[in-house]
Amino acid sequence: MTVTSEEAIGNPHPEADRFDVIVIGAGIAGIGAAYRINQRNPQLTYTILERRGRMGGTWDLFRFPGVRSDSSVFTLSFPFEPWTREEAVADGAHILEYLTATARKYGIDRHIRFNNHVRSANWDSSTDMWTVIVDEGGAERKYRSRFVFFSTGYYDYDAGYTPDFPGIEQFGGTVIHPQHWPEELDHTDKKIVVIGSGATAVTLIPALAERAGKVTMLQRSPTYLMPGSRYDRFAARARKWLPPKASHMAIRAHAAFGEAFGWVWCRTLSERVRRNIRDVAIANLPDGYDVDTHFKPHYKPWDQRMCLIPDADLYIAIADGRAEVVTDHIEHFDSTGIALKSGAHLDADIVITATGLQLQAFGGATISVDGVEIKPRDRFFYKTHMLEGVPNLFWCVGHTNGSWTLRADMTARAAAKLLAHMTSHDFTRAYPHLGRPMAEKPPWNIGAGYVQRALHAQPKSGTRRPWIVRRNYIADVIDYRLGRIGEAMVFGRSADRAS
Repeated sequence: MTVTSEEAIGNPHPEADRFDVIVIGAGIAGIGAAYRINQRNPQLTYTILERRGRMGGTWDLFRFPGVRSDSSVFTLSFPFEPWTREEAVADGAHILEYLTATARKYGIDRHIRFNNHVRSANWDSSTDMWTVIVDEGGAERKYRSRFVFFSTGYYDYDAGYTPDFPGIEQFGGTVIHPQHWPEELDHTDKKIVVIGSGATAVTLIPALAERAGKVTMLQRSPTYLMPGSRYDRFAARARKWLPPKASHMAIRAHAAFGEAFGWVWCRTLSERVRRNIRDVAIANLPDGYDVDTHFKPHYKPWDQRMCLIPDADLYIAIADGRAEVVTDHIEHFDSTGIALKSGAHLDADIVITATGLQLQAFGGATISVDGVEIKPRDRFFYKTHMLEGVPNLFWCVGHTNGSWTLRADMTARAAAKLLAHMTSHDFTRAYPHLGRPMAEKPPWNIGAGYVQRALHAQPKSGTRRPWIVRRNYIADVIDYRLGRIGEAMVFGRSADRAS
């Protein structure tokens, strides 16, 4: 049954500053967590603490030209709220509209406290409660809760990653990181160099090329690019023949399993996939174009994240002469642009450093148990949503090879299920327990620079379940459906409950 905002479950005005659940972050993961926890546990009070003045997370922060989903919007959207627009690859503004409307429809927006930047969370074993300290407009404020759900994502909102480019201070033009795009920027007829070849760069360039004088993508090495249609023919047929709820379920399942099997196909038949991707590039680029220099990566498909280019828009911009790709290394900046190690020079009015993110655990908040700080790198990830030995805390981290919402929704469901189990058994604490020693491996086994630069910010993955971090949506679905709720978990009651 669809719940209207007037019928929304939960009390929007519980006892001040004390809740059963605190959700941190009002983006996709936070809105989804609030819905799932509230749906299954309507008796529990909750609030969402959002550091910024608006909801939406990534989709409110990123405002650069052309910003869009880099996976199917049907898997990026919520299972409980259909995406009703036609496109399968959606722009950022429409995604933000969808999130805002969903939060309003289910009354979730009434539980958000904006401009609350979480600085720390400390667990007290004597009371089985978390104390969350926030910066609210420069003033410290405390909240208390039984459970904390971090939906803060995995990157630093304050600063993206920009390498130390020699001589950049001498450049006479404008330097921009896409994470903090100036809304007043006019790039009409400008010479623009975009440094990078990841998802942000390949999104930016076709959009910039519509008005710029010249756009150059400067890359050290090529990235795998996967053209795909902005519209999904299966979705169109499903909407024609099925009722809205059934069509949404069918479309989402089709997209999710299509992406999952596509990843398996790439990893299993990597050489064939490499040839296919090269053939697509040749077919979309001008005759004689040097595909092997600019679009033939040295690594295997999905060793790093693959980039979607809707309707081959980047290739079209290159073929039309509105954009170009230069594969080279930066020697130094000067007053008019960038000198390359090959001896060439790129003149520029604007340089955009699409050079990646900086990973960050828990939105930069300090986590402690009984006053002892918890370092994520020292702990194993349990089912990719809890930390070894840390009670009543959930952390939502999505897949690296698929839509964020796929794992985010599983995490929210798992949290809601555990809360319901604890309530029914009168438990006040639960934490994963490792037991015997286990070998470890990196949790995100991809070669992307933003991952390799921040191994210290990531929990450990084990080599056996439930401690292994996967990049396999299908295996995660099976594990979620069949896994036991008490597996490797320790439950307990505070002294007042036990007496």
